Amino acid sequence: MSILVVDVGTSGVRAAVVRPDATIAVEHRREVLPSSPAPGLVEFDAALMAEAALDVATRALADGGPVDGVGIANQRASVVVWDRATGVPVGPGLGWQDLRTVGDCLVLQADGLRLAPNQSATKVTHLLDAHDPDRTRDLCVGTVDSWIAWTLSDGALHVTDLTNAAVTGLVDHTARGWDPAVLETLRIPAGTLPRIVDTTGAIGEAAALPGTPVICGLVGDQQASLIGQGCVTVGPAKITFGTGAMLDLVTGSTRPVEAARSEAGTFPIVAWKRGDEIVWGLEAIMLSAGTNVEWLRDDLGLIDSVAASHDVAQGCETTDGVVYVPALLGLGTPHWDFGARGTLLGITRGSARPHIVRAVLEGVAHRGADLVAAAEADTGRSIDVLRVDGGMAANPTFVQAVADATGRRIEVSPVVEATALGAAFVAGLATGTWGGWDDIAATWAPSRAVEPGAPLDRERWARAVDRAREWYPELSAIDF
Repeated sequence: MSILVVDVGTSGVRAAVVRPDATIAVEHRREVLPSSPAPGLVEFDAALMAEAALDVATRALADGGPVDGVGIANQRASVVVWDRATGVPVGPGLGWQDLRTVGDCLVLQADGLRLAPNQSATKVTHLLDAHDPDRTRDLCVGTVDSWIAWTLSDGALHVTDLTNAAVTGLVDHTARGWDPAVLETLRIPAGTLPRIVDTTGAIGEAAALPGTPVICGLVGDQQASLIGQGCVTVGPAKITFGTGAMLDLVTGSTRPVEAARSEAGTFPIVAWKRGDEIVWGLEAIMLSAGTNVEWLRDDLGLIDSVAASHDVAQGCETTDGVVYVPALLGLGTPHWDFGARGTLLGITRGSARPHIVRAVLEGVAHRGADLVAAAEADTGRSIDVLRVDGGMAANPTFVQAVADATGRRIEVSPVVEATALGAAFVAGLATGTWGGWDDIAATWAPSRAVEPGAPLDRERWARAVDRAREWYPELSAIDF
């Protein structure tokens, strides 16, 4: 009872066939990169994304099918608006990183409605204002999961699940439906929005795919990674180290009192919805992780590949006092300082390429330790073991640095990107491939475990962060 997964990330689309033993049998990928027509703007070609999803899914089925169900995982909060009759997008999709609505968010905040520009809400209004100012067209609005479900179902399904809907800024305080007051303020017709369905459960046929398998799982990427690493009970936590990095863990069935950011800088999330059960979680966010290694490669030329960062960093045992704060896009949890900037300190005449490369890897590891500390502060619980996935989890020097910075045992995911497994698990719950959450938790088998060694200097790190903060005070003053 294999599962087809369609996983739409920020830089590409992949499809995988996952077997009942939680192994990936077949995988196909296509690059679909966003564009940035001006600073702060992030757009993507939704039609190209849909074509790529159909292509990789069809090829994966040809090589590894048939399957009993389809799971969809996706980048969260990105927005597509399309014509209901033709299925053609009315304009570019707006990526979750897009900041064109910062001003709108500040105006709304002054009126008592707190929304962040990385949420979907103001992006939806922007696209509707541009392409349907009178709100007379028959349009569909959706996040990427909605768009892909529509594509795979040949236009029969206009749906989203709560892990995606809850991060749009458009869901009411009960987290069970769209908020009429917010929709009215933003001039978003309720009829344009998708139906909110369970994260796991039969939704409808993927009529555009060979064999018309049933779509039975929708889940946001970070929740998919959480589930894919077996963190389905209160306690275990994971960090996905990709372009950015996010720590997620399950907190239970009790709805948070506040839907906004907590004191230590974390956010409540919906981990999944199944029937009447909504399971909540917590998320801590690093705005820039793998981006820093790409900077070493693409802009400084200190390494010729991302993988080479490990080899170069092995040229020294310590950074000899060099400290790097990875704040290329500001600082997220716990500081939330958009005016902070990347900072390299402690350089001497003896500082060489290995010291700088190691300092960058350790800086991202320190930020991971910041996320752990924030999650522990907001939950009141200790995170004793940390599970990790994402591209940087393949770097041995980096993983050891995470262990040393956090003082925790690190368990590395058996697959680099656990989102595919998570999407397979939620779909497989519906098909009976896995009997329940205990079965999913039991699939966790790390590829390796790393114990902490000599601790990194967290006191010096804190001093470096203080120097990086408020580099642009006017940006630091902005808070969503």
